[in-house]
Amino acid sequence: MRGLWIVVLFVGLGASISAGQQSSPSASAPVANTKPAKVMVYTAGPGVTAPELLSTNLQPMPDEKCKKKVKSTIPVSIYVDAQGVPRDLTLIYPKDSKLDELALKTVAGDRFNPGTFKGLPVPVAETVTVTLYACMDETKDSSGPQVDQPRLCSPPEQTAIPLQKRPEIDYTASIGTIEKIGPGVSSPYPINQVIPEFSEVARKAKYQGIVLVSVIVDAQGMPHDPRVVRALGMGLDEKAIEAVLKYRFKPAMKNGVPVPVKINIEINFRLYDKR
Repeated sequence: MRGLWIVVLFVGLGASISAGQQSSPSASAPVANTKPAKVMVYTAGPGVTAPELLSTNLQPMPDEKCKKKVKSTIPVSIYVDAQGVPRDLTLIYPKDSKLDELALKTVAGDRFNPGTFKGLPVPVAETVTVTLYACMDETKDSSGPQVDQPRLCSPPEQTAIPLQKRPEIDYTASIGTIEKIGPGVSSPYPINQVIPEFSEVARKAKYQGIVLVSVIVDAQGMPHDPRVVRALGMGLDEKAIEAVLKYRFKPAMKNGVPVPVKINIEINFRLYDKR
């Protein structure tokens, strides 16, 4: 019988801290970031609609024998331009190069109804999760050894989820200057950890991995403003955030006085066989 176990790990409480004050945005539009090609990319939110993945007329897969079938769920970060074309495809959690290539090829061929800002089409960030059902055919490369070459044995399944951007908040006024962990400043210590739950879609797909979350721990040991630093997709990022907000800490100390700091936490979603 398969049981579900989730391991929560803290990483780099001293080395991976990013300290300093945060400032409120000066721009009125909810802009996510500027791409190297100077394309302004928005995130879904007030005034900004998310792109809509259009259904594709996929050709039926040939009914061929397969000795080795695999299923792989791969999240891909993109932005959808004003014409509904996916751009800047990036693997969120690279695993197998050949299956990753199939996922990227699949998403590259997608088309969307573009997102809008104030009623006009604009580039909007999106995450597309691709589930592949592939047959690993044995072939020989130029040097002779046998290698597995993936071949789709059924049409891929795709889910598009808009990237959500949280508004920037100036925490200095409410919790004080955020200190940097190091000489003279100790790390906060978790005194209450909450095991996060798998999302239903990730559990059914047996999808697992690590979500890296940054969080501010105030002088009372309370978590604030958790943000995903390394995403996993399939609803696990949201589950990691929900869990981190329930944590409680022994606060960081500076000269014997509790102080707020920023830390990174690894949330490890892992499935184990329970025998």
